[in-house]
Amino acid sequence: MAGPPFHWWRTVFFLIPAITLYTIVLGTLSLLSVLVDRQGHRAHACARAWAWLILKTTRVSVDISGLDDLPRDTPYLFLANHQSIYDIPVLFWHLPYQVRILAKASLGSFPFLGWHLRRSGHVLVDRSNPGNSTMLQIKELMRQKVSLLVFPEGTRSADGRVARFRGGIVLLAIEAGLPIVPVSVEGTRHVMLKGRLMTCPGHVRVRVHPPVSTEGYQTAQARELAGIVQAQVRAGVEQLQGSAS
Repeated sequence: MAGPPFHWWRTVFFLIPAITLYTIVLGTLSLLSVLVDRQGHRAHACARAWAWLILKTTRVSVDISGLDDLPRDTPYLFLANHQSIYDIPVLFWHLPYQVRILAKASLGSFPFLGWHLRRSGHVLVDRSNPGNSTMLQIKELMRQKVSLLVFPEGTRSADGRVARFRGGIVLLAIEAGLPIVPVSVEGTRHVMLKGRLMTCPGHVRVRVHPPVSTEGYQTAQARELAGIVQAQVRAGVEQLQGSAS
């Protein structure tokens, strides 16, 4: 009977220890940096270094298109499809912006990673009771010209297809006047499949679409706008999948 494949052994005995070390070291540096940089810019530099190390160690290459047409001096809401936990390091390293994520509040209790999220300006939300604090945090990020990254499907895709985007974050974007940038990610699913303790080297393609203005939209149209953004992301993913075949 055949044993586990090579990449399983590589993941368990090399990648997991290496990524754990990166998380402890850079998480500690991030926490220390917040003592002198309350806005979290230096902490984000630590997060980007963490992302780069993970991609290099796993041997994940990335092609990204569409950034040249995106102004750098505007904060955005980046809405991306979610294929793998590798989506986060891919986008953290390749989006040349100060970026924070919106994540569930329970992540804030994780050692080092969660402490970094909680103390460096990321938006941690209790989904059962988001309250007004989320809107206040988003408006403060806008004031600082910091962008927000969200995966509005709510969970990772098991088959690469883009699921329905939830309207809640789009509602907040409309209320805050935050332009939305759809982002299509293809290939991270093959680096680490959902529910599988094994990572493999791979090639990832990312397409950043033109911004979608939220001006003129009413809060009652949040679900409609979420559908428009989802359609752009899905079409981009399908094009990237077709170009790779």
